[in-house]
Amino acid sequence: MRIAFINATRKWGGVKTWTLDFAERLAAFGHDVRVYGRQPEFVAQARQRVGHGERADFGCDLNPAAVARFLRAFRRQRTDIVVLNIGKDLATAGVAARLLGIPVVQRIGLPEDIPQRFKTRLLHAWIRPAFLCPCRFIADGFARSLPYVDPADVHVVLNGKPPTTAPLATHAPRRLIATQQLNPDKGHETLLRALSTIDMPFELHVVGTGSDETRLRGLAASLGLAERVLWHGFSTDVPGLLAQADIFLLASRSEGLPNTLLEALAQGLLPISRDVGGVREVFTPQLEPWLLPPDAGPEAFAAVLRTALALSDDALLAARQASLEACRTRCDLDAKARELECWLADQVAAYARRQ
Repeated sequence: MRIAFINATRKWGGVKTWTLDFAERLAAFGHDVRVYGRQPEFVAQARQRVGHGERADFGCDLNPAAVARFLRAFRRQRTDIVVLNIGKDLATAGVAARLLGIPVVQRIGLPEDIPQRFKTRLLHAWIRPAFLCPCRFIADGFARSLPYVDPADVHVVLNGKPPTTAPLATHAPRRLIATQQLNPDKGHETLLRALSTIDMPFELHVVGTGSDETRLRGLAASLGLAERVLWHGFSTDVPGLLAQADIFLLASRSEGLPNTLLEALAQGLLPISRDVGGVREVFTPQLEPWLLPPDAGPEAFAAVLRTALALSDDALLAARQASLEACRTRCDLDAKARELECWLADQVAAYARRQ
């Protein structure tokens, strides 16, 4: 297939990571994959990983110049299917694809990613995209948020990550890690308050930056955790940092299907998480003892953390192996890319039959 991926967003986010992961695998499977985006870093990564990345100017919705540029690009590639993001993607590249008779897939990242607007409804009615979601939680919420969308047009392919092949090990003291952005909704305060009550050896590695960073650093110091928390800031090697840890922590109050959790499963970390969004969809029964209610507070986190920190080396390795197996069975990147490949081929064939 000849596949074009489009992303008009200006900042890095989960959808860009998803695009590069799956575009890279589809290219490796032998498909002609093109990637068009606005952010220079994203385009550069696409060139490196996928073999094609091209800067695209989108302008305003229905911008004639942008539509014309995509018309030329799709004709040049003889594109079979276009996979795009929300927003300007549909109102430029989506329009060009519709004019050329090319099927369109719109990827949805959160249940209410697309607000109800008359203009968007008209575009959806004319272009008739299929919708792709990274988990069932998002798919169900999205279908409810736009009542005019036919649930039959909403499909789920779980996000994926390549499971590590490196041998798993344990560390003393145990190394805990959180890799979410340091924003209030990610629940780092809950983690810090929970850990301040634990009189057992551990290190907490915090990766990322965000609006709450200064306050959280101050809170850690006031709770007596200054010597036990290592702040890494922004990192381009999150998998490398995860590979050096034992236990992954996710205290977010809301999520879709968090990329950070999938990265942790891929490195075989024992995951301790609130049951929010699509988290349960990648937790196997063996991991459910580490799944906390959505409203779990510091006390609940402290209790399960004490249990995890008390595990023997052998028991921790067994729990970590269960996490790695969850990645292999629920969200292995190659398997998910093959699933996406088959679904895209079905979309191309079904669209051809309708013409």
